[in-house]
Amino acid sequence: MRKFGLIGKRLGHSLSQELFEAQGFRDAGYGIYEMASLDGLRRWVEAEGISGFNVTIPYKQTILPLLDAVDDMAAEIGAVNCVSVVHGLLVGHNTDAPAFMATLAGEPSLGKALILGTGGAARAVAYALGQMGVEHVFASRKPQTADVEPVIGYEDITAEYDTIVNATPVGMYPDSGNTPLPLATLVDKTSPLLVYDLVYNPTQTLLMREAETLGARAKNGLDMLRRQAELSWAIWGL
Repeated sequence: MRKFGLIGKRLGHSLSQELFEAQGFRDAGYGIYEMASLDGLRRWVEAEGISGFNVTIPYKQTILPLLDAVDDMAAEIGAVNCVSVVHGLLVGHNTDAPAFMATLAGEPSLGKALILGTGGAARAVAYALGQMGVEHVFASRKPQTADVEPVIGYEDITAEYDTIVNATPVGMYPDSGNTPLPLATLVDKTSPLLVYDLVYNPTQTLLMREAETLGARAKNGLDMLRRQAELSWAIWGL
């Protein structure tokens, strides 16, 4: 049986295994592997006989120097969320960006977008928005240390944005009572605001509930999760 899986630090929120098993792939299994660090990653791949794996918080960027190669998109984004094992070599890919882009097909103009966070998911979102011609800005709690551009501090966020994307884990199970920022001061527009929370567990986050209360449209990350998973399965030849 070919073995696949998801690696990350805290994975209690993940639905990746359920999505995989629902496909009924023959001779293929998917596991959830919490890792305190990436030390010994290659030994783990070899010992477990892993054929491919997904990568989530906080390793989408730190895994890069441990790989033998990355595809062009992942290299440009600077983050990997899917790894294929080819003749013992670890090859990195990014399925987050095309998945995010696909979930916005049919949406009206996104206007100017604000991306909360500067990690691997945020970079994939920025790449996708760039491909779509959408002007965007990152927001960081420590903008002076962020290595992305353009970036502002949370205290500098105003109501000028038409789309807000939460690319942080804030509000994710089991910390579902948290929100990355209060929306009340940001919803002062004649055009509708889209709040896209990449968190999918819970399916309606506190950020989304606040958005809907204020009359904004809200979207979670479940569709993106499914689409990036499907792209990963295709890379693995399933």
